[in-house]
Amino acid sequence: MSLENEYKIAVPRNAKVAYASANTASNILNGIGFAAITFFYNYKMGLSAELGALAWMIFLVWNAINDPLIGYVQDRTKSPLGRRIPYLRFGAPIYGVLFIMLWFPLVDISNQMALFWYFVLMLFAFDTIFTNVGIITYILPAEMTVSSKERASLMVYATFIGVIGYVITFLLPMLLLTGDQSPTIDPAFPVAMILIGIICGIVMFVSSYYIKENKYTQLEEPLRFISSMVETFKNKPFIILQISVFVGLLTSTIITSAIFYYVEFVLILTGDLSILPLLIVIVVAFPFTYVYSRLVPKYGLKKLYIIGFAILSGAFLMLFLTGRSLPTAIPGLILLGIGYSSTLITAPLLFGDTVDYDETRTGRRRESTYSGVEALLTKPAISIANGFFLMIISAFGFDNAASSQSDPAKMGIMIGFTLMPAIFTLIAALVMNFYSLDGPDWNKQKDQLQKIHERKEREYIAHIKNKEKIK
Repeated sequence: MSLENEYKIAVPRNAKVAYASANTASNILNGIGFAAITFFYNYKMGLSAELGALAWMIFLVWNAINDPLIGYVQDRTKSPLGRRIPYLRFGAPIYGVLFIMLWFPLVDISNQMALFWYFVLMLFAFDTIFTNVGIITYILPAEMTVSSKERASLMVYATFIGVIGYVITFLLPMLLLTGDQSPTIDPAFPVAMILIGIICGIVMFVSSYYIKENKYTQLEEPLRFISSMVETFKNKPFIILQISVFVGLLTSTIITSAIFYYVEFVLILTGDLSILPLLIVIVVAFPFTYVYSRLVPKYGLKKLYIIGFAILSGAFLMLFLTGRSLPTAIPGLILLGIGYSSTLITAPLLFGDTVDYDETRTGRRRESTYSGVEALLTKPAISIANGFFLMIISAFGFDNAASSQSDPAKMGIMIGFTLMPAIFTLIAALVMNFYSLDGPDWNKQKDQLQKIHERKEREYIAHIKNKEKIK
């Protein structure tokens, strides 16, 4: 393969499939890990809600500071494999092993403090490897291409291959951890977690051989850490987006953690019926991701993002009013799927636009730094949301040793699961009205940026050929 073909701008199909596969595998490990872990340790392992909330608050500090540091290091990485691929390839096996360790506490679970510290340790370790690998799968769409249309195409691959991931991420833990109104663990659950850890690690490792990153970025002189942070915080559209993302992450974290409590104690669904609420959302969401991807060129990312969060707000309010039984919850769940699908497509693409805008200002590609700062600004929402939800249900009388809950406890679950997200998603939509990277002027800047990338790639190809001649 010629250098010109290897570094061409168009993303080949096998690279799209590889990216989508790696992204799906990472999302499965991260999704199950951070969604099911609160319910698993609180209800199944017996860790008190107060200690669980404290663990999330302690973790908040590390969760905030490790991402900018890792992102900065990745942006400065120079290797024959590129800036991103080494972390994906060699981090994948560690990612799989730490995922498995989440579900096998190596302490006496009857000892609350021992269980608490193991929970804290695993949050620290698992998040660190997730950051190293997850940054890569999150930022690659921004690095692999510039145009919104091509990025939307890449996200469609990620979304449709990701169907498998979403089924595994949400439905499997729901099926194996709920539906029996008992703290006992289904013997199939640990076996499933081992298999998922092994398979996802292998998928990410193999995918790394087919993903092509823009290696010309290694020729760019990176900014120093302080300068890099200053320039990042000067990016006003990025900061506005992160305010919205922070509020949206509060919502998504509460949902993925609280859905287990909602199914187990409010809807009281047993057996296979326990997966039905999530199945409805997923079945509705994925066809609509294709619809939204087709609407991007016409309406733009900003408008579709706002519409999606406005729909989500309405869906959560509907669920709060009518979601105490499965039949009456179905309309709200359908609306939830329609709104959620918009965020799947638009959020990563809006992030890519803010990185593009930075390149027009600094002349450098700094996806990892931006991803790290995004985590600094938004990932505390994960700890806040989990701690917040646990404290709400505790205040309303939730008993983690009981197989059924009182009416006040159920109300606490509904407030945490639906009413708070309804408020958060409305705020996320309103904030984005101040976002400026939209319309004809921004499209012209992106066209100019595409030409800059073509020039940088030609310079990189010339640089490689020169090195080959010297050898």
